[in-house]
Amino acid sequence: MKYFFKNSVARNKIFQPKLFAIKQGLDPFLTGIILVTFFFGLVALYSATNGNESIVIRQIIHIMLGLVVMCVICSMNTQLIRDITPFFYFVVVSLLVFVEIYGDESKGAQRWLEIPGLPRFQPSEFAKLAAPAMIAWSLSRFDFPPKGSGLLFPVIFLSIPLMLIILQPDLGTAVLIGLSGALVIFFAGVSWRIIFLTSFFLLSFLPVIWGTLHDYQKQRVLTFLDPQADPLGTGWNTIQSMTALGSGGITGKGYLSGTQARLSFLPEAHTDFVAAVLGEEFGIIGLLTLIGLYLLIFFRGLTLAMRNGNNFSRVLSAALCVTFFVHVLVNLGMISGALPIVGVPLPFVSYGGTSTIALCINFGLIMALQPRSRSLVVDL
Repeated sequence: MKYFFKNSVARNKIFQPKLFAIKQGLDPFLTGIILVTFFFGLVALYSATNGNESIVIRQIIHIMLGLVVMCVICSMNTQLIRDITPFFYFVVVSLLVFVEIYGDESKGAQRWLEIPGLPRFQPSEFAKLAAPAMIAWSLSRFDFPPKGSGLLFPVIFLSIPLMLIILQPDLGTAVLIGLSGALVIFFAGVSWRIIFLTSFFLLSFLPVIWGTLHDYQKQRVLTFLDPQADPLGTGWNTIQSMTALGSGGITGKGYLSGTQARLSFLPEAHTDFVAAVLGEEFGIIGLLTLIGLYLLIFFRGLTLAMRNGNNFSRVLSAALCVTFFVHVLVNLGMISGALPIVGVPLPFVSYGGTSTIALCINFGLIMALQPRSRSLVVDL
């Protein structure tokens, strides 16, 4: 009877949420903060869409699907993730090629792909994961820090998706992918001499890059420098976003009481500029609360990355984590006028199926790559 009782207690422990999450490979703290941020996003999305329940329901479906995918990724071990990385990279690059040939054009850009039986999606979101993963895979085949020929293939693996995305054109995503790849190389311990020489080389190409930009992309940069130059045209988004933030003040106007989005002054209120809606309705306090959640996610992700003992896991996890936070800073910089508008959504808050699933894969990888402790299984 005593043996039966002890084993019954042990079996019941398996169904405790925290222990169950750990057994599945999920980090309870990081997963909990992500869920809270998702909820925060749904609250903002309902207001940004003027109570459009169908959009909110679709986003809930995106979140549920993303969480399922995250759980599947978390169940994988490091070796499996490393083995399938080249295949994942090849599939994503192939999809980017298909976008260039068969993709749907919207607002002057060809970024979306429709495959029979699947909803329309944006392959460039998955390139944010495939490129750094492939670079980490390539670098891990050599001794750290990488030198000479060890850097050749990573640069090639980064350049291919980068060029395909620039052709779409999607400059914002291209910058983030370039950054993620550079971060993997940086965390691998590449010498500062190479970093400075590469930076100088890239900066020397700025005039050439400017000449290859589309007119609307050049205008975005010029508008960033002086939004009032065309207040009813290219400067409209920035001005209306800053107006929303300014009118919110410290505490905001109150939930569902904002005017910029509800009166259609603020474009893309449910995607790129959803943070402006939060700023108007919840004020600086609301935005600081959201930034606090992002900081918790960021620091917890870095903590998990630093636990990794092997080179592949460590550099990939750290790069994915830092890229995520840069993603947040770019969006907040856009809505405050501190950065040009480059069409970068706010993680976990902006509406979007592809971006939501890609984010869940991102953090699924960070959690899956951490060392697994078997002591918990014994304790159960």
